[in-house]
Amino acid sequence: MRDSNVPKFLEHDLPLFDGIVEDLFPGVDVPFIDYGKLQVAIEHQLRLAKLQTPPKFVKKIIQLLETMMVRHGIMLVGVTGTGKTTCGTVLSRALRELAEAGSEDPWHKSVHLDTLNPKSVTMGELFGETNLLTNEWTEGLVSKLVKDAVGALEGDKPTEKRWINFDGPVDALWIENMNTVLDDNKTLCLANG
Repeated sequence: MRDSNVPKFLEHDLPLFDGIVEDLFPGVDVPFIDYGKLQVAIEHQLRLAKLQTPPKFVKKIIQLLETMMVRHGIMLVGVTGTGKTTCGTVLSRALRELAEAGSEDPWHKSVHLDTLNPKSVTMGELFGETNLLTNEWTEGLVSKLVKDAVGALEGDKPTEKRWINFDGPVDALWIENMNTVLDDNKTLCLANG
């Protein structure tokens, strides 16, 4: 409960959440998971990128992984320049570093990260469209990336994770098409059926 909810709260809401948990489970001390190796890898990747390693930012990167463990679709929100893109990129590099070091943890796998700005292309280019003259379907970027990701998962033990990062402003037009991907269906529904 803590791992999946704390990353969603603003800092001033955390004492209230902690108080509610304490009221619901009096006297129970839930230990924090030790992310020692992951934390070291994150800090290493931040230094390689010539960035500082403030503990709060490192913690946010770890919380991103914790959220990924319980959710299949995640949205990082905040104003420009707060480190949303860096958070995901550093996490993917840290997981790759741990995988290459021989970690047995199933979450420590190499990550193939596909990034696109959904507002930089038309809706047809993003999700695909039918040519009205020829009635032919042209595949969009998202459907291609999803097909590539699914194809990479085939086999007994996939050696890498695939992340599709929509790095840009959320718009009701393109996010509407992602509803079925982000709900329990986990299916991309396109105009061509």
